[in-house]
Amino acid sequence: MSQHIKEKQLQHFYIAEEQSIYLLNHEDATKLKQWVELCQQQLKQLGYNDIALLGKGAYGFVFSALNQAGEDVVFKFSRSNLPQHVQDRLSEEADIQGQLAHAKIPRVFDYQKIKRQSILQMTRAPGIDLEQLSHQSGPLAPELVVSIAIQLAEILVYLRNSNLHAQGKPYVHGDIKPSNVVFDQSTGLVQLIDWGSSVIAQLDVTGQSTSNNVMDLMSSDLQHSNARLGDVYFIGPEQISGGLSTPRFDEQGLAATLYAIASGQSCRYGTKIIPPSSLGLPKMLANVLTAMLSEDESMRNQAGDYFFNNLSYLKQLVLSDKPTISKAEPLIPVWVKSKSSAKEGEIDTVVYGSRKSFLREESSGEHLNDIDDVQLEKYYKNYLMGMGDNEKAFIASLSRLGNFPVVGGLAIRWAKEGVYIDSNLTLFDPSLKASFESAVNNMIHLAQGIFRIGMFKSCLFNARNTLHVEREQQNKAFIAQPEQKISFEVSDVADIDDITRLHSYFEDGKDPDEYLYLPDEMMAVLARLNLIHHTGCIIFEVLPTHLKIHSYLMLLNHDKEAEFSQCLAQILTLLPTINGLGISGFMKLPYKDTRFFEHISVLPERFYPKNPKLA
Repeated sequence: MSQHIKEKQLQHFYIAEEQSIYLLNHEDATKLKQWVELCQQQLKQLGYNDIALLGKGAYGFVFSALNQAGEDVVFKFSRSNLPQHVQDRLSEEADIQGQLAHAKIPRVFDYQKIKRQSILQMTRAPGIDLEQLSHQSGPLAPELVVSIAIQLAEILVYLRNSNLHAQGKPYVHGDIKPSNVVFDQSTGLVQLIDWGSSVIAQLDVTGQSTSNNVMDLMSSDLQHSNARLGDVYFIGPEQISGGLSTPRFDEQGLAATLYAIASGQSCRYGTKIIPPSSLGLPKMLANVLTAMLSEDESMRNQAGDYFFNNLSYLKQLVLSDKPTISKAEPLIPVWVKSKSSAKEGEIDTVVYGSRKSFLREESSGEHLNDIDDVQLEKYYKNYLMGMGDNEKAFIASLSRLGNFPVVGGLAIRWAKEGVYIDSNLTLFDPSLKASFESAVNNMIHLAQGIFRIGMFKSCLFNARNTLHVEREQQNKAFIAQPEQKISFEVSDVADIDDITRLHSYFEDGKDPDEYLYLPDEMMAVLARLNLIHHTGCIIFEVLPTHLKIHSYLMLLNHDKEAEFSQCLAQILTLLPTINGLGISGFMKLPYKDTRFFEHISVLPERFYPKNPKLA
C-alpha cells in the first residue's frame, strides 16, 4: 500500500481539537476538510471504494473503505502533529494487535510509515459501537447486557491466558469502554476494537510479575508502569494512579462498560446514586458489578475473580426470549419536534455549562501532572479531577445530552431541602425520545444525590449557528462582516408577556466562572433584549484573534420582532468595544415552571425477575 501513497501530500495531515468543526475558525476548519478529502482521494487512487471518515480519537483518525475483494477494511492514521514517541504508539498497537488471534478482535493486515505519517490497516468490525447503540436506545435490555458481558469476558479470558501467547504473558487492552465495543445487530456478536492503549501485562491477576526468566526479570522495570492512561470515564483507580499493568485493568473497563450500557450513561461514576442494583439486571450480575466498581481494591479483585469463576452460571441464566425494556416517565418536560421542523436545518449540539467551580472538592490534580499522555488535556480540562464521583457523573450526564439534536437550557439550584430545576429542552428527532428522556432522568437523579448549596446553568445550542469574527492581532478590534447577523426563530404561537413568570438573564447575578466582562453599552442592549419575551441563550467566547458568538434564540412576543432584530444588530455593531479574553453567557427560560426534587442517597433496588416467563 505504502509505495503508492504520495509522501508529499500526506505531510498536510492536520487534526482539529476535540470539538465540532463548526466551532473551529475558518482556516482550521478548511484545513481539516481538505485533509479528510486528501485521505479519501489517496485511498481511492489505491483502488478502495466507499471511503468514509469513521471516527477520531486522541491519537488518530480512522477511515473505512471496501477493498477490491469487497471486504470492509479500516485505516487508522496517527496524528502527525503529536510528539514522535506518541506517534510511535501506532506501531506498538500494530505489533500487539498483530500478535492476537481471536474471532472478536480485528485482524491486522498491514502497518506502514511514510515520513512522519503512520498508517495501520485492519479488518473492520461489523455493526455499531455500544456508545452509539446506547445513544439510539437508552439503557440496553438486560438480556443484551448479559450477552455482551459473557462475550467480553471470553475475550478477557483469552487475553489473560499466558499459554495462548507467543510471549507467554497476559495482554491488557487498557481502554475498554462502550465506544470500543462494536455490536453486530444481525448476529448479536461483539468485537473489541482500538488497541491503542494495549500493553503486555507486567503483573498477572494474582499480582505476581509476568517476567518468566531471570534475564527477563533483570531487564524488566517494575518501578515504572508501561500502562497507557485509557479513558478516565471508564478505567479503574489503579490505572488512573499509574499502577503496573495487569489484567485487572480490563476487569475495571469491563465492569464500567456494562454499568454504562445498562444505565444509559457515558461514564462509570454514577454508581453511588444509580447503583447496578437499580437497573433491572439479574441479581448475580448486579451484585458482581456493584463490588467490581466499589472503592475497596480487595473487594474489586474478589468480585473480578468471582465473575470469571462463575461465567458458566451467567451463561445458564434463564432470560426472556424478547428484550425487556422498562420505560420511565420523564421527570421534567421534554418538547419533541420532527427533524424537518428545525428551522436551522441539521443540529450540531454543544453544551455550555457555567458555575462548575462549586462542584469541585479540591483544586489540584497534581498527582496526574507527570503522566505523559495526550488524553489528559482532553479529559481534565473540564475540572473533572477536582470533583467527587457524583459530581463527575453529573457533568458527564450533561455532556451526554449534547450528543442529541437538542436546544434549550437548564437552571439547577441546590438548596438544603432539595433541588429546583427550571428547564426548556426541545429535541429534534422523535426516534431518540426514549433515549433522551432516560438521559435527562439520569441527570436529575444524579443532581438529587449531590448535597451542596449552589447553582448550575447549562445552555444547549446549535454550533452550526455560531458566528465567527476574526482579527489579525489581539490589539485590533473585532468587526463583524456586513452580511453577518445573529439569527433567531419566531415561535409558532405568540406567547403574551407575563413578567412574573420570566426566568431572566440577570436574576442569578454574576457567574464566577464566566470571566469576560462585557462593556456597559453592550450590557445595556442585553438588558433591553431581556425585557422582550423570548427564550434561549447567547454566549460570547473571546480568544486572542477569534470571537465566537453562540446562540439559540426564539422570540415569543411576535409584536416585538423589529425591536428584537434591532437589539441583535446593535450587539454586532458594539463588538469593537469588547476588551479582554474569556466567556460570558446569558440564558433566558420562557417562564417559571420550577420542578422540585427531594435529595436522594441512592435509587431503590430493581432486579430482573427470577422467572421472566411469568413476569
